[in-house]
Amino acid sequence: MGGALNQPAALRYSAVVKDYEKSHLGRVTRTRALDGLDLEVRAGEIYGLLGLNGNGKTTTMKLALGLLRPSAGEISVFGRLPGSAESLCDVGYLPELPYFYPYLSPREALRFYGALSGLVSEDLDGLVGPALEKVGLTAAADRKIGEFSKGMLQRLGLAQAILHRPRLVLLDEPVSGLDPLAVHDVRGLLRALNEEGCSLLMASHSISDVERLCARVGILVNGRLARVVEQAEWAGESGQLERIFVETVRPARGGR
Repeated sequence: MGGALNQPAALRYSAVVKDYEKSHLGRVTRTRALDGLDLEVRAGEIYGLLGLNGNGKTTTMKLALGLLRPSAGEISVFGRLPGSAESLCDVGYLPELPYFYPYLSPREALRFYGALSGLVSEDLDGLVGPALEKVGLTAAADRKIGEFSKGMLQRLGLAQAILHRPRLVLLDEPVSGLDPLAVHDVRGLLRALNEEGCSLLMASHSISDVERLCARVGILVNGRLARVVEQAEWAGESGQLERIFVETVRPARGGR
């Protein structure tokens, strides 16, 4: 995997707390999504984030994008505040369910979202074609998105995420719901992106994909980083990462 020594961390969370508040009939209910999260994604690595539903994976991503603000603690993207114009230039994001207007073509969609992100037309001319080529959509560049399979939509979502050539890409369940061939193709795309020097943070329920792609894995339990697992701890032994995951999360579920 691509490496980058002596560079600032691609992404760092320091004692991050995130509370959600909901008001109903004058009563405020507070839910804690992250509870003192300490996590670091090194420059040039693929970092996997595992956790049961509701344990903070998507919240972690949205905080890095500046879509949410922490209740406490600090977050930095290559040393900058998340959500700032400078950090957003360095970050791409693939949500779990990317949506595109079905009446557009991939070429039109990338130009539209690129313009919304502040890319000028002259830059887009040189970015859209290479992004589509990288994800294998050149032949379908002018088809209507409404005709696309989920695997093709995922490819387009990845093209959108890397259009501006970011140094860090956040991926929320990148292979969820894909057939085996599409999963294989997306894995290859992510490896190639990393080999070009891009750092990746990948939240996933698919332990097998995390095993194949990641150098390190963080396990979230109740909004805390319960354990960080190095690749050497699971390499060469089938099912080892799954065992580590179950042993880490099961006590929090009361042994169920």
